Amino acid sequence: MSTVQVPPSYADQGKSASYADQRKSASYADQGKSAKSTLCNVPPSYVDLGKSARDLFTKGFNYGFYKLETKTKTNSGAEFNTTSSSNHDSGKFLGNLEAKYKWKDYGLVLTEKWNTDNSLGTELTIEDQLLAGLKLSFDTTFAPHTGKKSGKIKTAYKRDYIHTNCDIDFDFAGPTIHSSSVLGYKGLLGGYQVVFDTSKSKVSQCNFAAGYSANDLTFHAAVNDGSECVGSVHQKITDSVDAGLSLSWTWGTNLTRFSLAAKYCADKDTTFRAKIGNTGQIGLSYQQKIRDGITLTLSSLIEGKTFNQGGHKIGLGIEYEP
Repeated sequence: MSTVQVPPSYADQGKSASYADQRKSASYADQGKSAKSTLCNVPPSYVDLGKSARDLFTKGFNYGFYKLETKTKTNSGAEFNTTSSSNHDSGKFLGNLEAKYKWKDYGLVLTEKWNTDNSLGTELTIEDQLLAGLKLSFDTTFAPHTGKKSGKIKTAYKRDYIHTNCDIDFDFAGPTIHSSSVLGYKGLLGGYQVVFDTSKSKVSQCNFAAGYSANDLTFHAAVNDGSECVGSVHQKITDSVDAGLSLSWTWGTNLTRFSLAAKYCADKDTTFRAKIGNTGQIGLSYQQKIRDGITLTLSSLIEGKTFNQGGHKIGLGIEYEP
């Protein structure tokens, strides 16, 4: 008697495949679970403390320059970044070329740099290979016309609630050690940075910082080398509006600098920026995405206190990334 094969019901036709997909998805989720948790709890490096506020005062403001930036990527994964700029006042032209090659399977990144000052640079980076969270870099520069060479070993280690860095800058007189650590817990941040000059056997710089970071508010304050106090606040008011404040004061003087900045994204292609300081300088910026891969930036600096005397600056920038 022959056996008749009964086809599965419509609901059961994809049951085995669905189960396999669920197993597969679960494995992928589990693989990145610890990494995602670590990334959420890792504080920024010391140099990145207050970065969100600094970006409001620097990004999009290229007055005094005509600038062209191009980013391309080959099918093999090599990335090329070229930047050229012309200074209005001096007429000096500057150009930079950067080529980056990545071997993701080995966590290696090789970066080659060249600029119009005939300075050649090479940086080799390996990350998350010798130890999870550990990043090692070896950076060298060479100026053929002067024969000057320099080298730097950079290390960074990040885990939950801590981010440490130690860079050794080699020099003929003796290496200089740059070390910093940042601790973070539930948005609270505390950092310490020290620079030790081995040729003189003394600490040449010592900085402290503290801050707080939440979803829509970032606060940062620091004391640099015991002589300067700086602080900044960044707040995301709405999805399209950001505002920031920056101030600094030098011990023993009445010199205080105070600035306000704001960014407004009218839509996904249009951004307006403005900033003003207590010196009377007003910065304005308009950024427009002309089409996919091409962004135009127009910026200006207005001398508010000496408006009738001139001295104002304008800038033009074009970014191309196919």
